[in-house]
Amino acid sequence: MSGRQNISSGSPWENVVGYSRAVRIGNVVEISGTTAVDGEQVIGVNDIYLQTQFILHKVKNTLDQCGADLKDVIRTRMFVTDISQWELVAKAHLEFFKDIKPATTMVEVSRLISPDLLIEIEVSAIIQLDI
Repeated sequence: MSGRQNISSGSPWENVVGYSRAVRIGNVVEISGTTAVDGEQVIGVNDIYLQTQFILHKVKNTLDQCGADLKDVIRTRMFVTDISQWELVAKAHLEFFKDIKPATTMVEVSRLISPDLLIEIEVSAIIQLDI
């Protein structure tokens, strides 16, 4: 596969902002910043651990849509509103990436688009092609 594949979540924000949930070009997959929103509902209000778990499940589902897997993830970027909760984020991240160990970044930001959102995660993956 060498063409561009845009993956949509169906969110109305994709057309308002002009973005895709994910983009695959060849064996490279980039997943947009992902939050703990399911439809109109924020999952895990006041619980950064549950939000992180929910987001990483969403990421896994998006990777599946792209023909990729968690083992293909080479980088995660985590934006948190309270860095003092980093251990809870790390615990959830470890559950998904214990043996994969992608490069990662975690930074504190002043806020996300909703005060109920405590974390947003971006993911980069390179699909291992059989040679």
